[in-house]
Amino acid sequence: MTEQTSRPVPASPQESARLRLIAEEAARGVGDLLRGAFRSGLSADTKRNHHDLVTEYDHESERRITAHLASAVPDSRFRGEEGGTHGSGRVEWIIDPIDGTSNFAHGVAFFCVSIAAAVDGEVVAGVVYDPVAGLMFAADSAGAYLDGEVLRPVAAADERQASVMTDFPSAEAIDIDGRACLDAFAELVTAYATVRRKVSGALELAHVAAGWTDITLGFDTNPWDVAAGAFLVTQSGGTYRAFEYDGAARPAHEAPTYLAHGPGADAATATAVVERIMARRTAAGYRGKTR
Repeated sequence: MTEQTSRPVPASPQESARLRLIAEEAARGVGDLLRGAFRSGLSADTKRNHHDLVTEYDHESERRITAHLASAVPDSRFRGEEGGTHGSGRVEWIIDPIDGTSNFAHGVAFFCVSIAAAVDGEVVAGVVYDPVAGLMFAADSAGAYLDGEVLRPVAAADERQASVMTDFPSAEAIDIDGRACLDAFAELVTAYATVRRKVSGALELAHVAAGWTDITLGFDTNPWDVAAGAFLVTQSGGTYRAFEYDGAARPAHEAPTYLAHGPGADAATATAVVERIMARRTAAGYRGKTR
């Protein structure tokens, strides 16, 4: 198991800012589509299991986003939750067209569009767009922003006053860890002022970057779940710790497990929980899900 922090941005400030603005345009471009479908009685299909949902709007949103990015940056390749990996350009766009599809499909206003731009394997720009609230979280090499205003979060320095947002424990975690993950969740609930399962990792990370929650953590994530949100956290002055099962050195957004918190947050209990779950899984021979 290893942990990683953000690395230097391998793109000029001008390119980073340009890619951020293009990502913002692409995300806003599907806002009407998603707002129009939300709470409209839409239907959802399942992917891996009945917890993992997909709708026609996931596919259409990713199609529109990819088309916009390809037009604006011809030297692009793409990695999306629905469309997979395609293209061969210098700039890699990592896209989750609807992060929190279960919330979207069930009429819960906590989902987002997540788009990150990576160059040479490192994220250099990212946006997380909340279409219902109309909030654009964005980051480039110069900093992190909410609707164009610089983010300067302040996190709770005492665990008893801190809030946590997380998707843990998922049904998959219960299957892997059994009672241990339920006990770990109880430990979080006991230690912190409040713990909420919001089930949109990208938007949870954006809320940490904004200072609206103090800590978030997740297991068995995909790059499109965290690439933009992780960059938002680090560029706003927070900490994003990535954990690997095999000890390999990878960019932080490629790691399967993370713990993120705002500047100065007391995340001792959350850190202990993540490290214990990871150590338990590693000892049992678990190597993460196939992506």
